[in-house]
Amino acid sequence: MSELRANIHPKAKIGSNVTIEPFSTIYEDVEIGDGTWIGPNVTIMDGARIGKNCKIFPGAVISAVPQDLKYAGEVTTTVIGDNTVIRECVTINKGTVDRMTTKVGSNCLLMAYVHVAHDCELGNNIILANCVNLAGHITIEDHAILEGLVAVQQFVTIGKHSFIAGGSLVRKNVPPYIKAAREPLSYVGVNSIGLKRRGMADQTIKEIEDAYRLLYVMNDTTAKGVSDIENNMPQSDTISEILHFIKGSEKGIMRGKNV
Repeated sequence: MSELRANIHPKAKIGSNVTIEPFSTIYEDVEIGDGTWIGPNVTIMDGARIGKNCKIFPGAVISAVPQDLKYAGEVTTTVIGDNTVIRECVTINKGTVDRMTTKVGSNCLLMAYVHVAHDCELGNNIILANCVNLAGHITIEDHAILEGLVAVQQFVTIGKHSFIAGGSLVRKNVPPYIKAAREPLSYVGVNSIGLKRRGMADQTIKEIEDAYRLLYVMNDTTAKGVSDIENNMPQSDTISEILHFIKGSEKGIMRGKNV
């Protein structure tokens, strides 16, 4: 472990082969997994639980107290999975009494100036491009990609394998497997290229396209679209997953094509 000119609390739990570059500060209640690299001028505060082989670049602040006036000093955490890369000046706040933790999964990439607020839960293999801002209590499922300058409202859920275009404002839940763009945020197609790259079968992709065509193109209300999917399509695990997401979206889902 390299710790020259770094400020590391003696009770912090540091794994093997960890590099901590100069002028970084590691607080007492911190755990860092084997093989992780902490760049210069990084601040890792109480409650941080960082996995193995992560890379955290200069200026990042991990597990600072929430920017939430209701936070009353409860002991909460920030959990980061293995092999995740956190670029320059990313800020990730710890949880509040709601979820008690903020989570970022494994194999994620958070580009420069991303902000992840309290009680967010991010799955695995997620990419947040530069200056993405997440309000509190947001859930992002596996393999989602948010392009630069996307801003997401609190309590929103973004489904797995979805793709959100740069500069978008996300105010409603985004179902899985789709591309979203425009203002207000609208359905612009299925993320078929991303799904093919991840090895999804062509037949499954076609099922997804057919389902969203019924939901967003052929019907003018979500209820009618859901009914058509249930009554006019062969049911499969993927279709059931889409329907479960839509029916469980108390905030509602984003709209169809804004033509």
